[in-house]
Amino acid sequence: MTSDRDREKAEVPTTNPVAATPTSTSTSTSPPSIPIPIPISQPSLQSPKPLLHRRIYTFLTWTPPRCRWDPSHPPQFSMSMNILFAFAAGFTVANLYYNHPILNVLARDFGVEYEKVAQIPTVMQAGYAAGLLFLCPLGDLLPRRPFVVGLVGFTCAMWLGLCITHNLSVFTAISFIVAITTVTPQLMLPLVGDLAPPHRRAAALSVVVSGLMLGILVARVLSGTISNFTTWRAVYWMAFGLQTLIFASLWLFMPDYPSTNPSGLNYFQLLWTIVQMLGKHPVLVQACVVGFFTSSTFTSFWTTLTFLLAGQPYHYTPLTIGLFGLIGIAAMLLGPFYARTVTDRFLPHLSVLVGLGCCLVGICLGTYLGTFSIAGPVLQAFLLDFGMQTAQIANRSAIYAVEPRRRNGVNTAFMVATFCGQLVGTAAGNHIYARAGWIGSGSASVGFIGCAILTMCVRGPKEERWLGWRGGWSMVKKNKGSADGKTEEVAHHTEGQRGDEEMGAQKKVLEEVEVESGIEEPSKEGSVVEKERGSEKSGRSSGEDEVRPVKI
Repeated sequence: MTSDRDREKAEVPTTNPVAATPTSTSTSTSPPSIPIPIPISQPSLQSPKPLLHRRIYTFLTWTPPRCRWDPSHPPQFSMSMNILFAFAAGFTVANLYYNHPILNVLARDFGVEYEKVAQIPTVMQAGYAAGLLFLCPLGDLLPRRPFVVGLVGFTCAMWLGLCITHNLSVFTAISFIVAITTVTPQLMLPLVGDLAPPHRRAAALSVVVSGLMLGILVARVLSGTISNFTTWRAVYWMAFGLQTLIFASLWLFMPDYPSTNPSGLNYFQLLWTIVQMLGKHPVLVQACVVGFFTSSTFTSFWTTLTFLLAGQPYHYTPLTIGLFGLIGIAAMLLGPFYARTVTDRFLPHLSVLVGLGCCLVGICLGTYLGTFSIAGPVLQAFLLDFGMQTAQIANRSAIYAVEPRRRNGVNTAFMVATFCGQLVGTAAGNHIYARAGWIGSGSASVGFIGCAILTMCVRGPKEERWLGWRGGWSMVKKNKGSADGKTEEVAHHTEGQRGDEEMGAQKKVLEEVEVESGIEEPSKEGSVVEKERGSEKSGRSSGEDEVRPVKI
């Protein structure tokens, strides 16, 4: 018995799991068990989700070699680039207007009342306003190329949901999200202000704005026409294809541009500085007030025009009313030529007054002739579109010069005022038309445009304060190479180069003075002195020693 117990005690350590571990100090001569390697769980750390996310991010942020930023060779603004931005702006903002002519078709297809579908345009306008206020300022914080391309790609992906969903609530929610990211045209316009030469800025902006307004008109015409012959989903699939084309075009050809926020402001500071701008720059406030009143007349006209043409004495069909909007194409095509020949050569104040004058004449003709002659609304459509575009381009050309590094913030302030004017014009136009008819709503527009003209008259083109005409009445630019005629601008990417050029010119003048003083080889002597100073002060960079003029 004793031997059996001793044998059991001797066998216990061999079966103990703790003793079998690699840390055991047993001196048994039996071969040790093979330990399990610790790094066996390392491959599981690389899950496929981060890899997929990283691939998408790398794809969106990759830049073709010809579009990459090179400070020594910055991108040259060309007509092809201008047309690309105009195409992208036009068919991106069109996303907001495809649903306008087909709301009754959407109500029938979703099986709901018209009132439930009528909220979609309002929801999209609210989303667009949110994007203007909260996304556009990011253009001063982030590099524009990956930001714009990413927004277009996200819009394209979300638009696919609009094409396939059969639930009205989901359709409305996606429409709101898509409207928020449809503000990419308002990011392209400040970029055009950065890339285009100051003396050609108005013409370049006019091309993009013409494309933007053309997209608004074409969206309504295409949507109404296609829906008459096929389903409304064909319109949205067409829009999805256009968004995909825009994404591919921008990804391949949009130039890279560095961030214009060297001071390192955060997002909330950027939003606060927009409010501060309104207290520092009278020309910005003047442009915002004019944009508010001008846009209110534009939306009031196009909203109430449908009621006029559908009733007595015209009784036009919806298709004819939709084609009526094509009149504005002539005004949009004329806008870039006017901007290049007039706006770029004279002070923007002149073009704003010309544009507002065209709006006033058009509104008067359309209001007091429209009840018995179709010529009145036709002339109003042409003159109002041309006048509003002319005034808007001139105002943008002026306000983009006030803070060159904060053009997205400046554009945000201007567009928020313009958007508020659109909302007021739509609400006031419908309300007044219901009470006083076409002449009543048109007379209100005359008052709106009169307030805009008064705003331009209380402050002159060369006035630096809030009121007055100090500086004279002349509309001729003092500085032909500037956008507003008085502010000499330098592109962000050439500021350092210009500083080097100025130092080089200063050094050249000093050398000429030295030659006149009797020193035969100043450059040679100067180089020797520079080398000696560079050896004595090794802590300074070589670039600073080269540009510092030598005193002999």
